[in-house]
Amino acid sequence: MNARPHPWKGYLFIASSAFFWGIAATLGRAAFTGRLLASASLGSINPLVLYQSRTTLSLLVLFPILAVTRGKSLLAPRRDVVQFFLLGIFGVAASNYLYYLAIQRTNVATAIILQYTAPVWVLVYTVLRGRQHVSTRRITAVGLSVVGCALAVGFVGMGRLRIDSLGMTAALLAAFSFAFYNIAGHSVLERYDRWKVLLWVLISASSFWLFVNPPWKVIAAHYGREQWAFLLVFSLVSVLAPFFCYFAGLQCLEPARAVVASCLEPVFSILLAAAVLGELLRPLQTLGIVIVLVAIVLIQLPEKASAHEMVVEPIE
Repeated sequence: MNARPHPWKGYLFIASSAFFWGIAATLGRAAFTGRLLASASLGSINPLVLYQSRTTLSLLVLFPILAVTRGKSLLAPRRDVVQFFLLGIFGVAASNYLYYLAIQRTNVATAIILQYTAPVWVLVYTVLRGRQHVSTRRITAVGLSVVGCALAVGFVGMGRLRIDSLGMTAALLAAFSFAFYNIAGHSVLERYDRWKVLLWVLISASSFWLFVNPPWKVIAAHYGREQWAFLLVFSLVSVLAPFFCYFAGLQCLEPARAVVASCLEPVFSILLAAAVLGELLRPLQTLGIVIVLVAIVLIQLPEKASAHEMVVEPIE
Protein backbone atom coordinates (compact mmCIF):
# COMPACT_ATOMS: atom_id res chain seq x y z
CA MET A 1 0.00 0.00 0.00
CA ASN A 2 1.44 3.39 -0.98
CA ALA A 3 2.32 5.84 1.76
CA ARG A 4 0.28 9.00 1.88
CA PRO A 5 2.25 12.01 0.56
CA HIS A 6 3.73 14.23 3.26
CA PRO A 7 1.45 17.19 4.09
CA TRP A 8 4.23 19.71 3.51
CA LYS A 9 4.32 18.70 -0.14
CA GLY A 10 0.65 19.62 -0.28
CA TYR A 11 1.30 23.04 1.24
CA LEU A 12 4.11 23.60 -1.24
CA PHE A 13 1.80 22.79 -4.16
CA ILE A 14 -1.03 24.99 -2.81
CA ALA A 15 1.42 27.85 -2.22
CA SER A 16 2.70 27.43 -5.79
CA SER A 17 -0.85 27.65 -7.15
CA ALA A 18 -1.47 30.79 -5.06
CA PHE A 19 1.77 32.27 -6.41
CA PHE A 20 0.68 31.63 -10.01
CA TRP A 21 -2.69 33.23 -9.30
CA GLY A 22 -0.84 36.17 -7.77
CA ILE A 23 1.23 36.51 -10.94
CA ALA A 24 -1.95 36.37 -13.03
CA ALA A 25 -3.57 39.10 -10.92
CA THR A 26 -0.49 41.31 -11.26
CA LEU A 27 -0.26 40.64 -14.99
CA GLY A 28 -3.92 41.50 -15.48
CA ARG A 29 -3.61 44.66 -13.39
CA ALA A 30 -0.53 45.76 -15.33
CA ALA A 31 -2.23 45.12 -18.66
CA PHE A 32 -5.48 46.88 -17.93
CA THR A 33 -3.96 49.88 -16.16
CA GLY A 34 -1.59 50.73 -19.02
CA ARG A 35 1.62 49.46 -17.39
CA LEU A 36 2.24 46.59 -19.81
CA LEU A 37 3.67 46.89 -23.30
CA ALA A 38 0.95 47.40 -25.94
CA SER A 39 -1.66 47.42 -23.17
CA ALA A 40 -3.74 50.03 -24.96
CA SER A 41 -5.09 47.30 -27.20
CA LEU A 42 -5.41 44.90 -24.29
CA GLY A 43 -7.81 47.21 -22.54
CA SER A 44 -10.47 46.42 -25.15
CA ILE A 45 -10.65 42.74 -24.08
CA ASN A 46 -14.02 41.95 -22.56
CA PRO A 47 -13.49 40.66 -18.97
CA LEU A 48 -15.99 37.88 -19.69
CA VAL A 49 -13.81 36.72 -22.59
CA LEU A 50 -10.78 36.89 -20.31
CA TYR A 51 -12.38 34.47 -17.84
CA GLN A 52 -13.67 32.21 -20.62
CA SER A 53 -10.54 32.06 -22.75
CA ARG A 54 -8.18 31.14 -19.93
CA THR A 55 -10.06 27.85 -19.48
CA THR A 56 -10.57 27.11 -23.17
CA LEU A 57 -7.01 27.96 -24.23
CA SER A 58 -5.61 25.88 -21.37
CA LEU A 59 -7.64 22.94 -22.68
CA LEU A 60 -6.38 23.49 -26.24
CA VAL A 61 -2.79 23.40 -24.96
CA LEU A 62 -3.18 20.43 -22.59
CA PHE A 63 -5.38 18.09 -24.63
CA PRO A 64 -2.98 17.35 -27.54
CA ILE A 65 -0.11 16.74 -25.12
CA LEU A 66 -2.05 14.28 -22.97
CA ALA A 67 -3.67 12.66 -26.02
CA VAL A 68 -0.21 11.77 -27.34
CA THR A 69 1.35 10.78 -24.00
CA ARG A 70 -1.61 9.12 -22.25
CA GLY A 71 -3.90 7.97 -25.05
CA LYS A 72 -6.83 5.77 -24.04
CA SER A 73 -5.95 6.02 -20.34
CA LEU A 74 -7.67 9.42 -20.39
CA LEU A 75 -11.04 7.72 -20.92
CA ALA A 76 -13.30 7.25 -17.91
CA PRO A 77 -16.53 5.38 -17.11
CA ARG A 78 -19.74 7.36 -17.63
CA ARG A 79 -20.38 7.60 -13.88
CA ASP A 80 -17.00 9.20 -13.32
CA VAL A 81 -17.40 11.51 -16.32
CA VAL A 82 -20.55 12.84 -14.64
CA GLN A 83 -18.51 13.53 -11.49
CA PHE A 84 -15.86 15.32 -13.53
CA PHE A 85 -18.49 17.51 -15.18
CA LEU A 86 -20.09 18.35 -11.84
CA LEU A 87 -16.68 19.34 -10.50
CA GLY A 88 -15.81 21.39 -13.57
CA ILE A 89 -19.16 23.15 -13.98
CA PHE A 90 -20.41 23.68 -10.42
CA GLY A 91 -16.92 24.02 -8.98
CA VAL A 92 -14.36 25.65 -11.23
CA ALA A 93 -16.52 27.32 -13.92
CA ALA A 94 -19.25 28.49 -11.56
CA SER A 95 -16.80 29.99 -9.06
CA ASN A 96 -15.08 31.92 -11.87
CA TYR A 97 -18.30 33.15 -13.45
CA LEU A 98 -19.94 34.10 -10.15
CA TYR A 99 -16.79 35.89 -9.03
CA TYR A 100 -16.79 37.83 -12.31
CA LEU A 101 -20.47 38.72 -11.79
CA ALA A 102 -19.82 39.77 -8.18
CA ILE A 103 -17.03 42.15 -9.27
CA GLN A 104 -19.33 43.65 -11.88
CA ARG A 105 -22.12 44.30 -9.38
CA THR A 106 -20.04 45.22 -6.31
CA ASN A 107 -16.27 45.72 -6.30
CA VAL A 108 -13.10 43.62 -6.11
CA ALA A 109 -12.69 43.89 -2.32
CA THR A 110 -16.28 42.82 -1.63
CA ALA A 111 -16.11 39.93 -4.10
CA ILE A 112 -12.78 38.63 -2.78
CA ILE A 113 -13.63 38.69 0.90
CA LEU A 114 -17.02 37.01 0.39
CA GLN A 115 -15.46 34.36 -1.86
CA TYR A 116 -12.80 33.72 0.76
CA THR A 117 -15.41 32.73 3.31
CA ALA A 118 -15.01 29.34 1.59
CA PRO A 119 -12.87 27.95 4.47
CA VAL A 120 -15.86 28.45 6.76
CA TRP A 121 -18.17 26.43 4.51
CA VAL A 122 -15.61 23.66 4.03
CA LEU A 123 -15.16 23.34 7.78
CA VAL A 124 -18.94 23.36 8.40
CA TYR A 125 -19.51 20.68 5.76
CA THR A 126 -16.72 18.37 6.90
CA VAL A 127 -17.80 18.64 10.54
CA LEU A 128 -21.47 17.97 9.72
CA ARG A 129 -20.46 14.93 7.63
CA GLY A 130 -18.31 13.63 10.48
CA ARG A 131 -15.11 13.87 8.47
CA GLN A 132 -13.52 16.19 11.04
CA HIS A 133 -14.15 17.00 14.67
CA VAL A 134 -14.70 20.50 15.94
CA SER A 135 -11.68 21.98 17.68
CA THR A 136 -10.77 25.44 18.88
CA ARG A 137 -7.64 25.33 16.74
CA ARG A 138 -9.51 24.59 13.51
CA ILE A 139 -12.17 27.22 14.15
CA THR A 140 -9.51 29.79 15.04
CA ALA A 141 -7.45 29.01 11.93
CA VAL A 142 -10.46 29.31 9.61
CA GLY A 143 -11.58 32.55 11.29
CA LEU A 144 -8.09 34.02 11.07
CA SER A 145 -7.83 33.15 7.37
CA VAL A 146 -11.03 35.10 6.62
CA VAL A 147 -9.99 38.08 8.78
CA GLY A 148 -6.50 38.07 7.26
CA CYS A 149 -7.88 38.11 3.72
CA ALA A 150 -10.22 40.97 4.64
CA LEU A 151 -7.33 43.08 5.94
CA ALA A 152 -5.02 42.10 3.08
CA VAL A 153 -7.42 43.23 0.34
CA GLY A 154 -8.19 46.47 2.17
CA PHE A 155 -11.69 45.48 3.22
CA VAL A 156 -11.73 47.69 6.32
CA GLY A 157 -14.72 49.78 7.33
CA MET A 158 -18.07 50.04 5.64
CA GLY A 159 -16.61 52.44 3.09
CA ARG A 160 -15.22 49.46 1.18
CA LEU A 161 -18.55 47.65 1.11
CA ARG A 162 -20.76 48.06 -1.93
CA ILE A 163 -24.21 46.67 -1.32
CA ASP A 164 -25.91 44.97 -4.25
CA SER A 165 -28.18 41.99 -3.64
CA LEU A 166 -27.28 40.19 -6.87
CA GLY A 167 -23.56 40.90 -6.48
CA MET A 168 -23.46 39.79 -2.84
CA THR A 169 -25.41 36.64 -3.67
CA ALA A 170 -23.05 35.87 -6.56
CA ALA A 171 -20.01 36.32 -4.31
CA LEU A 172 -21.42 33.98 -1.66
CA LEU A 173 -22.33 31.40 -4.31
CA ALA A 174 -18.76 31.72 -5.62
CA ALA A 175 -17.59 30.85 -2.11
CA PHE A 176 -19.85 27.78 -2.09
CA SER A 177 -18.49 26.74 -5.50
CA PHE A 178 -14.92 27.21 -4.28
CA ALA A 179 -15.71 25.10 -1.21
CA PHE A 180 -17.38 22.47 -3.42
CA TYR A 181 -14.39 21.93 -5.70
CA ASN A 182 -12.11 21.62 -2.67
CA ILE A 183 -14.31 18.90 -1.18
CA ALA A 184 -15.31 17.12 -4.39
CA GLY A 185 -11.87 17.56 -5.92
CA HIS A 186 -10.18 15.93 -2.94
CA SER A 187 -12.54 12.96 -3.23
CA VAL A 188 -11.98 12.51 -6.97
CA LEU A 189 -8.21 12.92 -6.67
CA GLU A 190 -8.05 10.05 -4.21
CA ARG A 191 -8.97 7.78 -7.14
CA TYR A 192 -7.55 9.45 -10.25
CA ASP A 193 -4.33 10.91 -11.58
CA ARG A 194 -4.37 14.72 -11.31
CA TRP A 195 -3.58 15.21 -15.01
CA LYS A 196 -6.66 13.20 -15.96
CA VAL A 197 -8.84 15.12 -13.49
CA LEU A 198 -7.49 18.43 -14.73
CA LEU A 199 -8.20 17.53 -18.35
CA TRP A 200 -11.80 16.53 -17.68
CA VAL A 201 -12.39 19.58 -15.49
CA LEU A 202 -11.14 21.83 -18.29
CA ILE A 203 -13.39 20.03 -20.79
CA SER A 204 -16.46 20.49 -18.59
CA ALA A 205 -15.64 24.10 -17.65
CA SER A 206 -15.02 24.99 -21.31
CA SER A 207 -18.37 23.44 -22.22
CA PHE A 208 -20.05 25.64 -19.61
CA TRP A 209 -18.49 28.78 -21.08
CA LEU A 210 -19.67 27.84 -24.58
CA PHE A 211 -23.24 28.32 -23.37
CA VAL A 212 -22.51 31.47 -21.35
CA ASN A 213 -20.61 33.20 -24.15
CA PRO A 214 -20.86 31.36 -27.53
CA PRO A 215 -17.79 31.33 -29.83
CA TRP A 216 -19.35 33.59 -32.46
CA LYS A 217 -19.52 36.41 -29.92
CA VAL A 218 -15.79 36.06 -29.29
CA ILE A 219 -15.04 35.94 -33.03
CA ALA A 220 -17.18 39.05 -33.58
CA ALA A 221 -14.88 41.00 -31.24
CA HIS A 222 -12.04 40.73 -33.83
CA TYR A 223 -9.19 40.51 -31.34
CA GLY A 224 -5.71 41.01 -32.75
CA ARG A 225 -2.51 39.00 -32.48
CA GLU A 226 -1.25 40.83 -29.39
CA GLN A 227 -4.54 40.31 -27.58
CA TRP A 228 -4.62 36.58 -28.32
CA ALA A 229 -0.96 36.26 -27.25
CA PHE A 230 -1.81 37.91 -23.94
CA LEU A 231 -4.85 35.65 -23.49
CA LEU A 232 -2.72 32.56 -24.12
CA VAL A 233 -0.05 33.57 -21.59
CA PHE A 234 -2.72 34.59 -19.11
CA SER A 235 -4.47 31.23 -19.48
CA LEU A 236 -1.29 29.27 -18.77
CA VAL A 237 -0.46 31.38 -15.71
CA SER A 238 -3.97 31.67 -14.27
CA VAL A 239 -5.45 28.22 -15.01
CA LEU A 240 -3.20 25.48 -16.36
CA ALA A 241 -0.23 25.85 -14.00
CA PRO A 242 -2.09 26.82 -10.80
CA PHE A 243 -4.84 24.24 -11.12
CA PHE A 244 -2.31 21.47 -11.69
CA CYS A 245 -0.52 22.60 -8.51
CA TYR A 246 -3.78 22.98 -6.61
CA PHE A 247 -4.99 19.50 -7.54
CA ALA A 248 -1.59 18.12 -6.55
CA GLY A 249 -2.01 19.84 -3.18
CA LEU A 250 -5.51 18.42 -2.73
CA GLN A 251 -4.06 14.93 -3.13
CA CYS A 252 -1.89 15.55 -0.06
CA LEU A 253 -4.16 17.66 2.15
CA GLU A 254 -7.66 17.44 3.54
CA PRO A 255 -10.00 20.10 2.07
CA ALA A 256 -10.03 22.38 5.16
CA ARG A 257 -6.26 22.67 5.22
CA ALA A 258 -6.05 23.18 1.46
CA VAL A 259 -8.69 25.92 1.35
CA VAL A 260 -7.08 27.83 4.23
CA ALA A 261 -3.71 27.60 2.48
CA SER A 262 -5.36 28.97 -0.69
CA CYS A 263 -5.81 32.26 1.17
CA LEU A 264 -2.20 32.91 0.17
CA GLU A 265 -3.56 34.03 -3.22
CA PRO A 266 -4.45 37.62 -2.20
CA VAL A 267 -1.24 37.72 -0.15
CA PHE A 268 0.92 36.97 -3.20
CA SER A 269 -1.18 39.32 -5.35
CA ILE A 270 -0.51 42.21 -2.96
CA LEU A 271 3.20 41.44 -2.50
CA LEU A 272 3.80 41.06 -6.25
CA ALA A 273 1.88 44.27 -7.02
CA ALA A 274 4.03 46.08 -4.46
CA ALA A 275 7.28 44.60 -5.80
CA VAL A 276 6.57 44.77 -9.55
CA LEU A 277 4.11 47.63 -9.95
CA GLY A 278 5.26 49.75 -7.03
CA GLU A 279 1.85 49.73 -5.34
CA LEU A 280 1.76 50.84 -1.72
CA LEU A 281 1.61 48.13 0.95
CA ARG A 282 -0.37 49.56 3.87
CA PRO A 283 0.20 48.57 7.52
CA LEU A 284 -3.21 46.86 7.80
CA GLN A 285 -2.46 44.85 4.66
CA THR A 286 0.81 43.72 6.21
CA LEU A 287 -1.08 42.71 9.34
CA GLY A 288 -3.53 40.75 7.18
CA ILE A 289 -0.68 38.90 5.49
CA VAL A 290 0.79 37.94 8.86
CA ILE A 291 -2.62 36.74 10.09
CA VAL A 292 -3.09 34.53 7.00
CA LEU A 293 0.34 32.98 7.56
CA VAL A 294 -0.51 32.34 11.22
CA ALA A 295 -3.77 30.65 10.17
CA ILE A 296 -1.95 28.34 7.75
CA VAL A 297 0.61 27.34 10.38
CA LEU A 298 -2.13 26.86 12.98
CA ILE A 299 -4.34 24.56 10.90
CA GLN A 300 -1.49 22.27 9.90
CA LEU A 301 -0.47 21.51 13.48
CA PRO A 302 -1.47 17.94 14.43
CA GLU A 303 -4.58 17.50 16.55
CA LYS A 304 -4.42 15.49 19.77
CA ALA A 305 -5.95 12.06 19.42
CA SER A 306 -8.87 11.28 21.68
CA ALA A 307 -8.48 8.67 24.42
CA HIS A 308 -10.23 5.96 22.39
CA GLU A 309 -8.69 6.84 19.06
CA MET A 310 -5.43 5.42 17.79
CA VAL A 311 -3.59 7.25 15.03
CA VAL A 312 -1.29 5.29 12.75
CA GLU A 313 1.22 7.34 10.81
CA PRO A 314 2.19 6.17 7.30
CA ILE A 315 5.54 4.51 6.89
CA GLU A 316 7.75 6.63 4.66
